[in-house]
Amino acid sequence: MKGIEFLILGLGALAGAFLRYKIADSPILLGVLPINILIINVIGSFILGMFVVISMHFDLDPKYSVFLAIGFCGSFTTMSSFALQSVSLIDSKHFVLFGLNLIGNVGLSILALVTGRMIMVAVLRP
Repeated sequence: MKGIEFLILGLGALAGAFLRYKIADSPILLGVLPINILIINVIGSFILGMFVVISMHFDLDPKYSVFLAIGFCGSFTTMSSFALQSVSLIDSKHFVLFGLNLIGNVGLSILALVTGRMIMVAVLRP
């Protein structure tokens, strides 16, 4: 990795980590289910889905991918936080909340990525 790529990666990661920290630090509940990690994962997946289409459509320089896909989305989305939250729900015997958390994070993240791609394909269609 060249120096400029390292800098680009670091800037993307810094922005993603900062935004993740701000959202994860805020208690966002849907009833009793904590959804701040879910929100982060869905937004990150949506952004990544849109970016993949934009990158291919405009044949973007790989440095954009280093910044947004790897740097920003890599530090913004929170699989490790999701796993920790899920295990905490199991440990506290909240099995229904664990199931909702699992379905929500995985299902909605995939749906958000597909939706982001579809929107960008429609927007960029000649």
